[in-house]
Amino acid sequence: MTEHGPHHDHKPSGFMARWVLTTNHKDIGSLYLLFSFAMFLTGGAMAMVIRAELFQPGLQLIEPNFFNQMTTVHGLIMVFGAVMPAFVGLANWMLPVMIGAPDMALPRMNNWSFWILPFAFTMMLMSLFMEGGGPNFGWTFYAPLSTKYSPDSTAVFVFAVHLMGISSIMGAINVIVTIVNLRAPGMTMMKLPLFVWTWLITAFLLIAVMPVLAGAVTMVLTDKYFGTSFFDAAGGGDPVMFQHIFWFFGHPEVYIMILPSFGIISAIVPAFSRKPLFGYASMVYATASIAGLSFLVWAHHMFTTGMPVAAELFFMYCTMLISVPTGVKVFNWVATMWRGSLTFEVPMLFAIAFIVLFTIGGFSGLMLAITPVDFQYHDTYFVVAHFHYVLVSGAIFSIMAASYYWLPKWTGVMFDEGLAKLHFWCSLISVNVLFFPMHFLGLAGMPRRIPDYALQFANVNAIVSIGGFAFGLSQLIFLVVVIKCMRGKGEKAPDKPWEGAEGLEWEMPSPAPYHTHLTPPEIK
Repeated sequence: MTEHGPHHDHKPSGFMARWVLTTNHKDIGSLYLLFSFAMFLTGGAMAMVIRAELFQPGLQLIEPNFFNQMTTVHGLIMVFGAVMPAFVGLANWMLPVMIGAPDMALPRMNNWSFWILPFAFTMMLMSLFMEGGGPNFGWTFYAPLSTKYSPDSTAVFVFAVHLMGISSIMGAINVIVTIVNLRAPGMTMMKLPLFVWTWLITAFLLIAVMPVLAGAVTMVLTDKYFGTSFFDAAGGGDPVMFQHIFWFFGHPEVYIMILPSFGIISAIVPAFSRKPLFGYASMVYATASIAGLSFLVWAHHMFTTGMPVAAELFFMYCTMLISVPTGVKVFNWVATMWRGSLTFEVPMLFAIAFIVLFTIGGFSGLMLAITPVDFQYHDTYFVVAHFHYVLVSGAIFSIMAASYYWLPKWTGVMFDEGLAKLHFWCSLISVNVLFFPMHFLGLAGMPRRIPDYALQFANVNAIVSIGGFAFGLSQLIFLVVVIKCMRGKGEKAPDKPWEGAEGLEWEMPSPAPYHTHLTPPEIK
């Protein structure tokens, strides 16, 4: 018997119970979003270190080894810590609302899948302070760089990546079970909002490829510490096999980071065009075909490794083919806006910027798909420009659009429109000053992941660095907007914050009370 007597459970209260032990999908969604924004600023700070060093030729600020650590951890944090958790946070908030479910299907697993992440990323960041430094082999951690020539912190890096993978798989299982089992009566699959569809397909991709990443990092671990030779030619292994395994995970991963964006844009564009989405069924099929084809294009990252010509042709044609369903989506968004009653509130501005800039990123990807051309572009700044157009002005802009679109529903107050528009225009201009000149650096032959460069690249790098710092500072405006909303500073949001937006795909039902277990609605 305790001092409280036999029947008194000692439960934490207040902040602890609300945030740490919560199983409510909205709280967990908020935790994911706040964590991802913190990681976005952390990864952004590392990008600022990189751009400061590259502002002029020569080695000014940091050692080359630390520069390599910054490029590696910047990439890992932005991919696994900023973009993916942001989409999971949006899924947590919006999926139950969109399908009429009381909560996610597996609430406790939901809580666990979030709380793994802060520990994983704290470990990865702490590895930077270990003897020998943090991971310095690029976010793709190619062998033998990661197996023979890496610092001792590689073991910490591998453990952190395993934890991120476990979190992603649990989140994906939760999404699938929720969408399949908890839809409101009468909501058939072909009535689901596009955001729900894109997340369902993304969840299947996550479950398919995360174990591949786990296998790759485990083999790196055993090669480095336990004397195996998976990737060591001297022991009968093959370093190119690492690239095949990594990119078999890595290419679907790229689509994991963009498919939810398509769902977000497919919700926002109809709302501010006052029209239903053009070609709903074709959007669903396009999303599914992108997911399927994403497993057939991995070796377009490896054209320079000496593949047989037949393999190069296969991967070239598959890569060009995957641009077709993506083009269908862009066409459908433009057709939705065509002759609609458009208004240009902040979410719509970000959505239109997404469509234009993502298309630029898609076109440069199509250029990289052409094998003989890729021989020239490979490992230059052209590649950096391509994937940042897809991931920054693509994924990040769509997350911004979603945040502005749903913030009034989440917080109950309208955001400061003047600040939000300032954030949009600063971001739009600076992101293009930052990444567009990189195409020309790459075409001129400047290799990526280097702390020093030839004099002829100096002027363009100075412009790029100025754009980088401007983009980083612009995100502080967004931080101010979000903090003002969270503190309830602003006019009260009406029930329909985007009045007159008849194309809205969903109505927010009255929220389920916290910590109630509701039986799932009967499926018709």
